Amino acid sequence: MVERVIAACDGAAKGNPGPAGWAFVVADGDGVPQRWQAGPLGRTTNNVGELTALQQLLVATDPAVPLEVRLDSTYTRDAVTKWLAGWKRNGWKTAAGKPVANQELIQRIDALLAGRDVTFVYVPAHQVDGDPLNAIADKAASDAARSQEAAGGTAADLPVPEPASKTVPRVRRAASASPSSASSSSSSSSAKRSSSGGSRTLAARYAGTCPCTRPYAKGDTITKVGGSWGHPQCAQAHA
Repeated sequence: MVERVIAACDGAAKGNPGPAGWAFVVADGDGVPQRWQAGPLGRTTNNVGELTALQQLLVATDPAVPLEVRLDSTYTRDAVTKWLAGWKRNGWKTAAGKPVANQELIQRIDALLAGRDVTFVYVPAHQVDGDPLNAIADKAASDAARSQEAAGGTAADLPVPEPASKTVPRVRRAASASPSSASSSSSSSSAKRSSSGGSRTLAARYAGTCPCTRPYAKGDTITKVGGSWGHPQCAQAHA
């Protein structure tokens, strides 16, 4: 018997509102992806995309098996773990007396959660060392929002997220720096850009294959090689 299922769900809207989509990825108890699904929503908000992703995930998983849901939407998490009970007591009105937004979707989720063992885990989005399941769901939802087409598959054809960019702290030059010092700094910076070929490098979040057909492992340094990602030395050869 399966002891636990781990999954991630995400929604996307290109504009808010705008073309939107939803997606989820289901993994085994060790977090290894097994299957995924995504769908379009037409023109709507990001919150509708996030809630729909959770609803679709709950429909697609066995209610008898404990479920861990990873998501980057604090709105969705708080709606079902913090605010839901109060909304129901208040006749689906907020503390300000206004109707709860997205009420029908949240009511469907409430019904699907009844009697189930579901744990919600918030994971930050778009992190270099972030949650891999969340990154897959984010990519699938974004693709569905853009294409407005449904998609799905297994571990063999998972959506491949773009590597997240590392935030490089800005170095502020002292106001008292001499012209000669500034010139030297500029020269050094130019030399570094030249030696790297002008391309940024990142630590791979997933294993993949370079256009040269040789693989790279998770954590390896990669860069843009044509329209794909691969070894920095191959980028120089491709240029």
